[in-house]
Amino acid sequence: MSDGTGVSARDAAPDIASDEPITGKFPLPAPPIDWSLLPSPCYVIDEGLLIRNLKLLRDVADAAECKILLAQKAFSMYSFYPLISEYLDGAASSSLFEARLAREEMRKEVHIYAPAYRDDEFDEIRRICDHVVFNSAAQWRRFASRIRGEKSAGENKKININKRSRGLVPLRGTGRSPSGENSAGKTAEARPPSCGIRVNPEYSEIETEIYNPCAPRSRLGTTAAEFEADMKEITRISAGENDFDSPAGLEGLHFHTMCEQGTDTLERTLAVFEKKFGKYLRSVKWVNFGGGHHITRADYDITLLVRLIRRFREKYGVDVYLEPGEAIALNAGFLAATVLDITRNGMDIALLDASAACHMPDVLEMPYTPHILGSAAPGAIQSGNHPHIYRLGSSTCLSGDVIGDYAFRRRLVPGDRLVFCDMAIYTMVKNNTFNGVNLPSIVIHTRKGECRVIKTFGYEDFKSRLS
Repeated sequence: MSDGTGVSARDAAPDIASDEPITGKFPLPAPPIDWSLLPSPCYVIDEGLLIRNLKLLRDVADAAECKILLAQKAFSMYSFYPLISEYLDGAASSSLFEARLAREEMRKEVHIYAPAYRDDEFDEIRRICDHVVFNSAAQWRRFASRIRGEKSAGENKKININKRSRGLVPLRGTGRSPSGENSAGKTAEARPPSCGIRVNPEYSEIETEIYNPCAPRSRLGTTAAEFEADMKEITRISAGENDFDSPAGLEGLHFHTMCEQGTDTLERTLAVFEKKFGKYLRSVKWVNFGGGHHITRADYDITLLVRLIRRFREKYGVDVYLEPGEAIALNAGFLAATVLDITRNGMDIALLDASAACHMPDVLEMPYTPHILGSAAPGAIQSGNHPHIYRLGSSTCLSGDVIGDYAFRRRLVPGDRLVFCDMAIYTMVKNNTFNGVNLPSIVIHTRKGECRVIKTFGYEDFKSRLS
């Protein structure tokens, strides 16, 4: 029976207590939300859980004396960018649009890396980014003159010099004001971006091939052999000439080899990276350790991370950047969905208004099975306290659009609400409207305990993308 709000009185997640732990990557209390009052499906981002992560990241950055950036490819919910900017140093971008979003909404450092840049976009990238990382020497040579050509002879005097890192460093807080100036009072045109090269150490412990940037014949980054061959042509640092006054000089190295991994993996990766690229490290100003650092996971060794970064900085005299994505919003988001029907074909099958293919694509790509509040933990399907087993699928035509098998305390019925955990990252940024399936609404659960619907979608959003 409806209560007048359009949702069933049974819409609450089955047998969920507000303090029930999330049996995900680290235990947290479930936020006290009345899921029956929210639109379905919807993403819910918990502000308190997000701040918990951000505070930890700020503590790490301060202890290690490094800079931590939000990798927008994982989480681009810009409603939170003002909050995130209170704790992090900026944002890492993978495209012009992500860079624009960071410049407009976060107003801190903006970094960009892409495997290749478009000629018709690069001038804007140059204007709005503090760091530009190239994938290859060929890309660097192609665009170096564009960077050099936009700097006048007298502008070197405006550049902030950091003696420890021996050169140009982006100023903390480089966001623009409405007048076009950044928070330090300089226009973007007054300072060219610091340029770097992404290198491929040819070492990664990522087991899922689709996410391994160091797989054989990877297109991502320049190997040590290729870098050595190109070095004298693209910069003179290998000859001992630190030509950092050149606005198009190579100033940094970037590597990204990790995915949801710990400090032990980083320690082994750094050993390989230093062995292959160590002879260049005292001639550059910064090194970006990329993403994949699961810093906010409960079992992450933060003490070792701080020690590794400080040792690296002191040994080579460089600034160190990290750009985690998942760590920013790990376990801070949920996806609430509704059971539409129950069918049977060898087992009970529950059809939802949420879709793995449309709303949580990593479930199929990784693949993995997300936890649901009130269910048995994924992989622990058994009787006992959770005797009712269901396969959960969507209403799309894709036969493989299956989220997984779950066990519940009671039987599911149409109208039940199910709440998936850890749904802030790689969901909103990757979702789609395949089959005309609507996008989930976006909800913030505030520190004051209020649920605020900040975005809903409809037919026009679906239609406007198609022609």
